[in-house]
Amino acid sequence: MRSLSLWAGVGLLISSGFVSANDECDSPKTQMEMTQCSAQTYQAADDELNGVYQALVRRLANNALSLEKLRAAQRKWVGFRDAECAFESSAVEGGSAQPMVRNGCLEALTKARTQRLQQHASCEEGDLSCVR
Repeated sequence: MRSLSLWAGVGLLISSGFVSANDECDSPKTQMEMTQCSAQTYQAADDELNGVYQALVRRLANNALSLEKLRAAQRKWVGFRDAECAFESSAVEGGSAQPMVRNGCLEALTKARTQRLQQHASCEEGDLSCVR
């Protein structure tokens, strides 16, 4: 529950414009700024992932079996991502750097997943691993 309120606080600061431009993120000076910037970069990566995922969903609209498998895989991937990043950030559990470390992990895994989904969305004819 503590992490939920922390995330809500970070989200409130970001949405209120406290960190409104990337100027602060070019050279963050405090842990709070570093955490806010890491939240912004993770959010940008998540937004990109969501766009690629939705494009793949549209591509598979006529293939109900594959679409359901994609959705199941994505749900399980989200669970893995969250568990992995909770583990990775546990080294600084309770410290002020924990949200920043977690955000960095979330961003890295999200970018990797985005690349994988892009591969699925743009595979070439004849690729046997290509789901159509």
